[in-house]
Amino acid sequence: MSSSARSPLPTVNERDAEQPGAVEGKGGGKASMLRGRNAGTAAEEQPHIGNYRLLKTIGKGNFAKVKLARHVLTGKEVAVKIIDKTQLNSSSLQKLFREVRIMKVLNHPNIVKLFEVIETEKTLYLVMEYASGGEVFDYLVAHGRMKEKEARAKFRQIVSAVQYCHQKFIVHRDLKGKKYDGPEVDVWSLGVILYTLVSGSLPFDGQNLKELRERVLRGKYRIPFYMSTDCENLLKKFLILNPTKRGTLEQIMKDRWMNVGHEDDELKPYMEPVPDYKDPRRT
Repeated sequence: MSSSARSPLPTVNERDAEQPGAVEGKGGGKASMLRGRNAGTAAEEQPHIGNYRLLKTIGKGNFAKVKLARHVLTGKEVAVKIIDKTQLNSSSLQKLFREVRIMKVLNHPNIVKLFEVIETEKTLYLVMEYASGGEVFDYLVAHGRMKEKEARAKFRQIVSAVQYCHQKFIVHRDLKGKKYDGPEVDVWSLGVILYTLVSGSLPFDGQNLKELRERVLRGKYRIPFYMSTDCENLLKKFLILNPTKRGTLEQIMKDRWMNVGHEDDELKPYMEPVPDYKDPRRT
């Protein structure tokens, strides 16, 4: 469904200051008529990219920003990531395009979908599924730690998505609550995420980078009094200093804590639906 275009992008709609054939009238004449027209076409005059009208900015980084956008025909809301290619060196550009290629092949209900890619000489636009729930980190700051039932519902989705990536030989390597050299790296990161969801704090913390590093290398973390024994036992499968002794995601999916309340729906590796090419809706 993704596509790439290198032609110049549509720009903001431009209109003449006056309409041809404008007629003088009462109460302000031509200017009054123009005010009415401008009010009616304000939405049309918003900047747009391809078939998407750009709305407010919902995220910003060093070389990119994310805007909420709406499809001009269907009204569907999407997120458009706007990346300034001129600020990236050749190595960073290669990583960026590799990430785009990976996003194109992913099809999982808990992974944001890439709908379209639009490229110009200086800018790359990624039209993606809009996840309106916001960042997990922001939720924890606003509401504090989650009850284990709520944390379980969220964490099952995260584990399913990461395991799906591993099936495709893709390693995330940047998993954290605020978005915090192999699959074992992701397993450790998932442990940090689970601890953060349930406790509202990080398992390892320090006043500076040196202190934080020392605590991580000791592998010691505090178990809150309210954490269930099942959750504690699951964390011990994640937060192990020796990568070879960490649990696999397939083992973790079968863990008791992961499936409390889901006994009839044990978490399993996600299988993509096979396209039905005989479906009449595809013709």
